[in-house]
Order: sequence, then C-alpha cells, then structure tokens
Amino acid sequence: MDASAVNFNVTTDDFDSILSYADQGAWQTPDPSSASYDPKTSQWLLGTFHSTNVTGATVEFNFTGPAIYVFGAAGPAFGSYEVTIDGSSVTKSAYLPSDAASPYMLYGADNLSYADHTLRLRNLGKQGADAGGGEFLFDFLRTTVQLGPAGATVKNQTLEETDSAFKYKGVWGSNKSGNFSGGGSTYTNADNASVSFSFHGSAIYMFGDKKNDHGLYTVVLDGGEPQVFNGISGCGGAFGMTCEQQQPTLAYFASNLDGGLHNLTLTNNAGVNQSYFDLDSVVLSVPSEYAPRTLGDAASSAGGNASSASGSGSAPSASATAGQNGAVSFSGAPLFNPLLCLIGGVLWLLRPSRL
Repeated sequence: MDASAVNFNVTTDDFDSILSYADQGAWQTPDPSSASYDPKTSQWLLGTFHSTNVTGATVEFNFTGPAIYVFGAAGPAFGSYEVTIDGSSVTKSAYLPSDAASPYMLYGADNLSYADHTLRLRNLGKQGADAGGGEFLFDFLRTTVQLGPAGATVKNQTLEETDSAFKYKGVWGSNKSGNFSGGGSTYTNADNASVSFSFHGSAIYMFGDKKNDHGLYTVVLDGGEPQVFNGISGCGGAFGMTCEQQQPTLAYFASNLDGGLHNLTLTNNAGVNQSYFDLDSVVLSVPSEYAPRTLGDAASSAGGNASSASGSGSAPSASATAGQNGAVSFSGAPLFNPLLCLIGGVLWLLRPSRL
C-alpha cells in the first residue's frame, strides 16, 4: 500500500448486497422494519448484524485492495471460525471468558497485494477443546482502496435517482422517505428493467433499499463480465413485506478506475417472484489526479500482519480536512463512507460509523 496516496477505508455493513451469504436461512438478523428497531441505541453498526449457530454457514466478499478488517462479537457463547482469502485459510476463535466490547476485530490483514481478493468467513462452531460455544456473529468489515495519488484531492459527487444522467428502461416507480438520500428513491419489479449511466471517477458507490421482496440484479461495468448480487434482506421470510432496511445499503461498489468515461448498466432479474430493486443514489469519488494501481498477484496468506481474535476491536486511525468547493483531502487511511457524509449520518460515541 502506498501510504502517501489518498487511501480510504470503505465500510461494508452486514446488510449490504455486495456481501454474499450462501444460505440466508442459516443466519439470524434484526428486523430494521420492526417497531423496536432503533439503530441509535444499538452496539452494532446501523443496528444490524448477522449471527449463526449453524456449523458451515458462510459469507463471502470480493474486494480489491491491500487491507481488510472484519468486526463482530466475541465472548463465552462464541466458538471457532475459518477465514479464507484467495484459498489460503486460517482458523480463529471468538471465545472470551466474558463478552468483549462490541464491535470486536475478528480478523485483520494489512499486508495483502493490491489485487482482487475473495474473503470467506465460515462458522466452525465448537471445536474439540474449545471453551466457547457454537455461535458466530458478523457485524461489518472495512477494506482499503486508493482513490488518488499523493497530493490529490477528492470530491464526492452525488447523483440522486432523478438525475438526468440515468437512462431507465422498463417500468419504474418512486418512493418518498426521509431515510433516502434526497428524500426519495426509484424502484422496479419488472423483469429486465434497467438503469444505465456514464460517469468519471476513481470509485463508484450505488445505494438502495433492502427488503425481503427484493431479489437478484446484475451489474455490468465497461462491458465486463456481469456481476450478480442479491438484494433480499435475510430476515422475516423471503419475498415478504417485512425486514426492510431503508438506511442506504451498498448495492454496488467499484474502485481503482481510471480517468476515462465509464459506463454502467444495472438490470433487475425479477423472475417469477417479480422481485424488486430500489435505487436511492450514486456517489462518485472524483480525484484531482488519477493513478490506478496495477493489480498484482492475488496470492496471499490469510494470516495477515494484523490478524487477531484477541484485539481491542479498534480500527485504523484517520484524519481529514475539507478544502474549497467541497474538495476533501485525506492523510492516513480514513474511515469513509461518502453517502453518509453527504446525508449527515449519525455518529455514535464509542461506536463505529460508516464515515
């Protein structure tokens, strides 16, 4: 990692669709649409988590960059889990004699090559001489990306769903809610309905709603291979009108982009269930200079310099200063989520944020 560059730590919450759960039914989650849901009083990021006592339950995450940090829970109810990065595995334990302060850093690695990686977390349950139980709880993770070279500044450009840059095909409706960026979102449950747009930026974040009546959608960037994501929320029963997370969830993310014009198309795969996709907004990170990294060999050890199941749960430090015209320059590895910066997300004392 080039420590002098503009490096951002991007937070992925457990509800974000860029995560892939092999079997949502193996995991328990809070219901953000319930009357008792209050993220401001929760110890978990955005008030949600995924927990399981099913041996073999997995979650996977594809990322590009040199570092990743995974946060969850540790205590007497928790047992062993496996962390695999690019096929190299290490076994950890989340057992502690008493509950750890949450969130707790379950794993960290800051010595990976700047390359495309796949992370898999697998619950192993109580293993042999484990003093703990069979529980595993995942809260969120952070990855490091470079958005610009040393000396660059980065501006965030938000495109609301009504922006003229978006070209919609098929039938789309509109929602109004104070939870959405700009107060609204657009949605479709039409099969093969799509939205396309062109942009400049070194990173792109697409945000949307998440609910149990959502389903699969496909994203194609610059004519590359289609990437399939799942927008179902994972609690309350598939395709039900429950378990809605209106706090903006990350539906798509890409980084290390060059200064050329990029083209993206998202297509809803509604199928026989007529599942929905909601688009809230898009945030573009636009640097004053571009310097995409040459991706290296993805081969790496899952051990990692910062690997820990007995850490304090602390995250990398950050500093940021705002310049003129909305430009933001960073030093270190900021903990950054551009949408919540722009919509004024809540900061919780002694709790992690998506900033």
